[in-house]
Amino acid sequence: MARIAGVDLPRNKQIGIALTYIYGIGRTRAVEICGKAEVDSITKTDHLGEGEVIRLREIIEREYQVEGDLRRQVSQNIKLLMDIGCYRGLRHRRGLPVRGQRTHTNARGRKGPRKTVAGKKSPTKK
Repeated sequence: MARIAGVDLPRNKQIGIALTYIYGIGRTRAVEICGKAEVDSITKTDHLGEGEVIRLREIIEREYQVEGDLRRQVSQNIKLLMDIGCYRGLRHRRGLPVRGQRTHTNARGRKGPRKTVAGKKSPTKK
């Protein structure tokens, strides 16, 4: 099993797909990395040689910010937005959608489950 950037890549997948398991690497960047390392992106992870894994690892460490460093940078950027008190920072602080989506309806994923309000009781029959 190949281990790159602290992540165990899945065994029976193409390396172009398996690299996307690393935080900060998507499909386009994975294919780009394979090209730089001279590894065919449709090669299964099982069939990679030790030299190919080392080339992939070196390219990722040298040229890209991934995993812990990237997560840290993203969280610092969000913290900065909250500290300076800009609109995006306020939305983060309140746990609301940041990119202009409507909140009257929807946005349940960001706002969490509905909070039921004690309201009118249904009329009872006499």
